[in-house]
Amino acid sequence: MSKIGILHPGEMGISIAASAIHNGHQVYWASGGRSDKTRARTEKHSLIEINSVSEFCQTCEFIFSICPPHAAEEVAQSVIEAGFKGYYLDANAISPQRTIKIGQRMEANDIQFIDGGIIGGPAWTPKETWLYLSGQHADKIVLCFSNGPLETKIIGDEIGKASALKMCYAAYSKGTSALLSAILATAEALGVREELYQQWDMDEQGFSERVDRRVARVTAKAWRFEGEMEEIAKTFQEAGLPPDFHKAASEIYRRMSNFKDAVETPSIEDVLRALLAQ
Repeated sequence: MSKIGILHPGEMGISIAASAIHNGHQVYWASGGRSDKTRARTEKHSLIEINSVSEFCQTCEFIFSICPPHAAEEVAQSVIEAGFKGYYLDANAISPQRTIKIGQRMEANDIQFIDGGIIGGPAWTPKETWLYLSGQHADKIVLCFSNGPLETKIIGDEIGKASALKMCYAAYSKGTSALLSAILATAEALGVREELYQQWDMDEQGFSERVDRRVARVTAKAWRFEGEMEEIAKTFQEAGLPPDFHKAASEIYRRMSNFKDAVETPSIEDVLRALLAQ
């Protein structure tokens, strides 16, 4: 049994925590400054509360960082400053370049760093969520999840490889949602949305309805995907490819970010108004 800390248990992080508990590990969270929603999640799944980051880092053997992309380096730095000396998994949706930078800083402070990329939704059902891992200590993370429901796979010893896979996968899965959102907004602005629906449905029955559902539902995560698209743009640029596809996707998600705390999924008309209000 290992002592694992989760920074910070959002919808994805809490599912990773629950999977680790299912495997017989003790899982901790640092409660200082966290929201009531986070507290409710941790109480539901029996995480052990520690108030200070310092005590958290002294208690845990493993720390998993699962936070919005923009916060990845700040979270890592807080762990370094607290004197952590165990295994640190960065499972954030960030570019390989940022992952390598964080890993170098960690290793310089005697922290064993592992690169992770999560593909799929929250890990509640076997064979639906994959944690890809790279780095010399990746096998240590696999042992934490040997009994599922989170699936794990090591894809190399090189830091940055798992993040690269995550970036390439999300470039399509989330990039196309942004593209469809932009297409609908453009069609609405030009007065041809109904005609576009008709043509789509002639090509593939029910396609327009599926697009509407996809665009409306993605609004709940738009605030988070905005930063992820910027990370993908950096990844493309470093690979020698144009970054502008996903810079534009980031802007699309920024325009939808106000739906973050919506109680209900917005109508497609509300989404299009938000996109065109800019």
